[in-house]
Amino acid sequence: MTLFRNFNRFFNKFLRQPGYALSVGFKRLRAFFYYYFGKGKSSYPEAVTLFLTHKCNLRCKMCGQWGESGVTKKQSIQFIKEELSLQQLQSIIDDVSTFKPNITLFGGEPLIYPHCIDLIKYIKQKKMHCLIITNGFLLEELAQDIVESGLDELNVSLDGNAALHNEIRGMSGLFEKIMQGLKRINILKAERKSRTPFINLQCTITKYNYRYLEQLLDVANEARANSLTFHNLIFITPEILNRQKEFDKVLSCSSSDWQGFAFEPEIDVEILHQKMKDILKTKHNFSIDFYPNFSYAELKDYYGNPYYHPRQYSGRCLSPWIVAYVFPDGHVRPCLNSTYSFGNVKEANFMKIWNSQEAIRFRKILKENKIFPACVRCTELYRY
Repeated sequence: MTLFRNFNRFFNKFLRQPGYALSVGFKRLRAFFYYYFGKGKSSYPEAVTLFLTHKCNLRCKMCGQWGESGVTKKQSIQFIKEELSLQQLQSIIDDVSTFKPNITLFGGEPLIYPHCIDLIKYIKQKKMHCLIITNGFLLEELAQDIVESGLDELNVSLDGNAALHNEIRGMSGLFEKIMQGLKRINILKAERKSRTPFINLQCTITKYNYRYLEQLLDVANEARANSLTFHNLIFITPEILNRQKEFDKVLSCSSSDWQGFAFEPEIDVEILHQKMKDILKTKHNFSIDFYPNFSYAELKDYYGNPYYHPRQYSGRCLSPWIVAYVFPDGHVRPCLNSTYSFGNVKEANFMKIWNSQEAIRFRKILKENKIFPACVRCTELYRY
């Protein structure tokens, strides 16, 4: 079961943030109930991800937005520049504050958004849990603002040691800049006697770094991280994209953003599995996990089978009952890589959008099919 597979992740979260973890557990159980009995409706979401901007200051090789096969860099300037105003984002926070979901700030690079710090402060004023996913470029300049904002979790993407990370991210000196930023944040936390923000390092496993994953252990120690998570690569095949188009016709939407993940993984599973075993044997002051949490057989299937379908995990997507994604154009979507919209926050408040007719229709079709073709390697499929 997915719940059992993710027990260690939940347990480590509980140890660091017990109140938050219990709240998440309760909301998740409620979402399960609605999945089976809600007829397309859902309880209010456990999490809302605010996609603050499409812009990014890096061109990371593996990125589905701005990388070698990225889709965002093919978009118009107008599309890339579109962002909700601070007032519009604050209005969303006002709407959702009654049920207090976890708020994730994402992008692009969310710290590029000019009002990011002000938004974090507003979220914390409303007493909601807030985390950000960042490439770390601006951490040094914004360290004091970040710590003083009350941010709960700082999720920083790293790929390896200095040489490897800078090569993958395409910027000389980036690793050193990130580490200086994390050092500054730790100093400020100590001065304020604050436990937050928790520092979570995120490493995406790719063909560029899978042979050197152990490098992140020293990096996490130096960063005084609270956790280190290795994410198995998200990728898709042209055949899956073609099969997804059949469902896109039914839903009157597009999943073309998945094209940014259409590539061969080029990962030797034997080497990767040995790296995983070696890393998980080590003991550190931070938690370590691989996500999704695959066995050796599952790992081989995941990376090597073009017709892969999850067997040991649940094989059904629960995410649209639990998470909402708000995009820079105001659309509330059930998925990062689909244009299907539940509604737009510029036209209606979030509470009405979440169980709109469009939302109910999407959930009913998804539940009937359990997953869509493009779902098989999506991160959210393995979370719940």
